[in-house]
Amino acid sequence: MNPEEVPQLIAQIALADPRVKRENEFERRAQVLMWAGILADVPYDYAIKAAHEHYAQSVWPILPADIATRWTATVRDRMNRHTDPTPLADPEDEAAWRAELLATRTAVITGQTAPAPLLELTAAPEAEVQERLNRNGQYMPTRIGEQIAQYRPVRAERERLARAGQPDPLDVRCDWCRAPAGEPCRQGKNLARRRSSHPSRIEAAAARQNQEPTP
Repeated sequence: MNPEEVPQLIAQIALADPRVKRENEFERRAQVLMWAGILADVPYDYAIKAAHEHYAQSVWPILPADIATRWTATVRDRMNRHTDPTPLADPEDEAAWRAELLATRTAVITGQTAPAPLLELTAAPEAEVQERLNRNGQYMPTRIGEQIAQYRPVRAERERLARAGQPDPLDVRCDWCRAPAGEPCRQGKNLARRRSSHPSRIEAAAARQNQEPTP
């Protein structure tokens, strides 16, 4: 969000909650600077929508952290459902390759493009995974894959398990939290995504792999 958009955002919110807007000139400038810093990565339209959702559920004044937290959760959800498509740029042209990849990810994050579905390329025993990779080609240059792994932890972990020939918990439904196959386990009243799968799901994935015929 541009700093110039922050006063308009606060004015829009004040139509529903006058408590948000500061009357003192000094406090008003300080408020704009504070909100602009916290909401620098949040699109204006999303901030308005987040304010609507906040006041539909709460009588408390909204804080910039409320909007920023919602945005962070939305970005995380979109990227966990996204599989980076292979850029059309030449893999040897690293600058172009990375630029195209970044543009695609930015479009998904901002909602301009829907997340690309998981193609299940690596959801198979190790030998079959390698055969698919050999047939379809490298998904992305290894070095770049390692660099962006921290931004796509779910996908990176699934690839690691597939290459190691280990059972992937996300291949099966979780009977504990009811998370469907392909979705991380959840916990708490807010159904936040867990960093690790529930033990029963891990056991179910191992049992399924043991039942599959060896290629």
